[in-house]
Amino acid sequence: MATRGKLRVYLGSAPGVGKTYAMLGEGHRRAERGTDVVVAFVETHGRQHTAEMADGLEVIPRRTLSYRDTSFTEMDVDAVLARRPRVALVDEFAHTNAPGSRNAKRWQDVEELLAAGIDVITTVNIQHLESVNDVVEKITGVPQRETVPDSVVRAANQIELQDMAPEALQRRLAHGNVYAPEKIDAALSNYFRAGNLNALRELALLWTADRVDNALQEYREKHDITGTWEARERVVVALTGGAEGETLVRRAARIAARSSGGGDLLAVHVARSDGLSGASQGALAAQRLLVESLGGTYHQVLGDDVPEALLAFARAENATQLVLGDSRRPTLARLFRAGTATDTIRASGDIDVHIVTHARTGLGVSLPHGRGSLSTQRKVRGYVLAVLLPPLLSLGLVSFRGQLNLVSDMLLFLLLTVIVSLVGGLAPALIAAVTGSALLNYYFTPPLHTLTIRETNNTLALLVFVLVATLVSSTVDLAARHTRQAARAAAESRTLANLAGSVLGGADALDQMLERVRETFALTSVTLFEHDENQWTPVASAGQPLERPSDADTEVAAGDGLVLAMQGRPLRAEDQRLVGAFAAQAAVVLDHIRLSRAAAEAAPLAEANKVRTALLAAVGHDFRTPLATAKAAVTSLLSRELALPPEDRRELLQAADSSLDRLTALVANLLDMSRLQLGAMSIDVQPTALDEVVARALDDLGPDGRRVRIDLGHDLPLVQADPGLLERVLSNLSSNALRYAPPDAPPHLTCSRLGEHVEVRVIDRGPGIPQEQWDQVFLPFQRLGDTDNTTGIGLGLALSRGLTEAMGGSLQPEETPGGGLTMVVSLPAVASGTDVAPGRRERDGTEPFATDHRLEPSGQPDSGRPRE
Repeated sequence: MATRGKLRVYLGSAPGVGKTYAMLGEGHRRAERGTDVVVAFVETHGRQHTAEMADGLEVIPRRTLSYRDTSFTEMDVDAVLARRPRVALVDEFAHTNAPGSRNAKRWQDVEELLAAGIDVITTVNIQHLESVNDVVEKITGVPQRETVPDSVVRAANQIELQDMAPEALQRRLAHGNVYAPEKIDAALSNYFRAGNLNALRELALLWTADRVDNALQEYREKHDITGTWEARERVVVALTGGAEGETLVRRAARIAARSSGGGDLLAVHVARSDGLSGASQGALAAQRLLVESLGGTYHQVLGDDVPEALLAFARAENATQLVLGDSRRPTLARLFRAGTATDTIRASGDIDVHIVTHARTGLGVSLPHGRGSLSTQRKVRGYVLAVLLPPLLSLGLVSFRGQLNLVSDMLLFLLLTVIVSLVGGLAPALIAAVTGSALLNYYFTPPLHTLTIRETNNTLALLVFVLVATLVSSTVDLAARHTRQAARAAAESRTLANLAGSVLGGADALDQMLERVRETFALTSVTLFEHDENQWTPVASAGQPLERPSDADTEVAAGDGLVLAMQGRPLRAEDQRLVGAFAAQAAVVLDHIRLSRAAAEAAPLAEANKVRTALLAAVGHDFRTPLATAKAAVTSLLSRELALPPEDRRELLQAADSSLDRLTALVANLLDMSRLQLGAMSIDVQPTALDEVVARALDDLGPDGRRVRIDLGHDLPLVQADPGLLERVLSNLSSNALRYAPPDAPPHLTCSRLGEHVEVRVIDRGPGIPQEQWDQVFLPFQRLGDTDNTTGIGLGLALSRGLTEAMGGSLQPEETPGGGLTMVVSLPAVASGTDVAPGRRERDGTEPFATDHRLEPSGQPDSGRPRE
């Protein structure tokens, strides 16, 4: 039995990216290495470079089939099997064979070749894969009739993505390297839009990445790699500022990215109160940048209890996943206290907690409160040690009474006192010192087992012991106090810097500022009140708004007449000092918002002034010219001194009529623009057939309208529009295109469906407009360059966009590939089930309308080949 052949697939993101060319190139490379290669089937689509690439390779003759009086050519499977090459090149893997073929699909033909031990190199486009068929139809509006099961392509031994930037592919198309010149405009305005190509490219990249992920999983299983991939969720990652932060952020980002529909990533740093140091501010800043670069957000909260602060933040943000680094504490220390991760897991409830191991660990950065030297927890530990350790040490030293003297015993008790002071501070150390002194006196100072001291030097030694123990304990306590105060000041600075970074980064909305206060101090509600006319008025809030400042647990003045009211928990004095900085910033933001509003209110007045000035400048010529012409003609007709022949009278009447028509059109445009700006335009949106509107719009242009080429899409649906207004829009756009189009390249008007909309494109190949000036051409009374005052007052495009938007559509410019400007009118399509407009029709200089051959989705003419 022959060994099964290997399948290599060139997967293209769109037609024309070079799949067939790459396949033939690979065939030449293998042939040059001495491999027996044949071309079993290749479709050049008339592309010269592709046809030239096939030269030099052996080509298996095709099989000819007849169907309904039409001949078709297909791959001759029997001839390829009889030839038995080492490698066969087979183009268009998803192709549907003509009736009468052995197999319905070409991929089934390829299966026969593979089963016979022949290696096959083939090509397929992403839109032909079964799993993305519906997605492609949504993107392009074109159903794909030829598909191949994903499992067939995934089973290939090698898949190579053939990709090309949309701009590069459009240039190839415009240069005639993909389709014939007469099909370029239709392809560019339909299937080969930049948006379509970008979407198809993304589909191809995602599908290929998924295939790579499957291959990687197979590799992991093959090599017994047992690591798992996390599910996608809304994820909060806790950062301590240590070196493990980047590992945690990336792991959390992967968890969030792999959830269906996309997940949110939130990083939070808790300023804690254990006085530990070692967090690098540079590391925190770098981790924040990393989080934001991955699409997440960075937050900082205050809390003495780290697990409680983390879970409070996670619940407030509706998080479902919490990512923590593995505990930094050694195994022995965990016997006395479980650690942050364990405490978080116990209190997490319905929040899933991920504990991530890492090679390096960092210490959390503290935000201790300024009062007191040590936390209550450490003081309790100190008191316990002060009570337990002296008796235990006494019991141990009793057995060595004959070997150690009093000095050695006092030094050991002094060491014990220092240890207690390091753990619990001054008060526990004093207890340890007094207890140790009494035990030294009772057990180790003659006479034994009494509190009487026989020798004066022993009395002095005990007093010095107590004094030294007190001084050491006081020094340790003072150092701890200063350390915690410094940590507090540093953490406050970081919090304020974080606030300033948010404001400088664009977070200048007052609600966002108050939300930052709420989450930083773990509050339930923060409201900014303003005192006005003997009452407090809420200006902005985060959380549940308060009705009055007296309802709050804490109030902080934010400026003249402003109070920041907070509810959720009472704040300590040092926290209120930090909140004061937030409140001052909130007052600044409020002033900024009000100034911005005032500027925004003044902007329409300034714009109206600008429009009024432009109108006066424009109408000075455009109104005066037709008025002067009409006036001169009528004066001449009324003059009794002039004996005008009938021909001259008729010419004067025509001049007056033409001038008055021009004046009427100018006044109508001005009135319509005024109605649009006031929202008083009467719009009658109804299902509208584009072919009828296009015909009337071009008829309005007179003989020039016959120069415009029309290409209406196949089975084009009705659109929601006002027929009369749409006619004016298309007439104006076509008139502009005719004005700038070269004589040998008339404008092209195309219609096609894109999802739930229909796009009408008016394409010219004139000089075009620089992209930075696209917005200017839609300004009222504005002409590009403002040098031509003979063609109107510059209302045409502004009015066209206004009318289009009033009908629920949009009007946008695009660059015409190869040079020129394309105006795209997008209108909502009528829901499916409604009668569609007639099929595609063409207009040229000889026939008003003529039926054109239908185009395939790729922009090629239908070859007559039967489709599924």
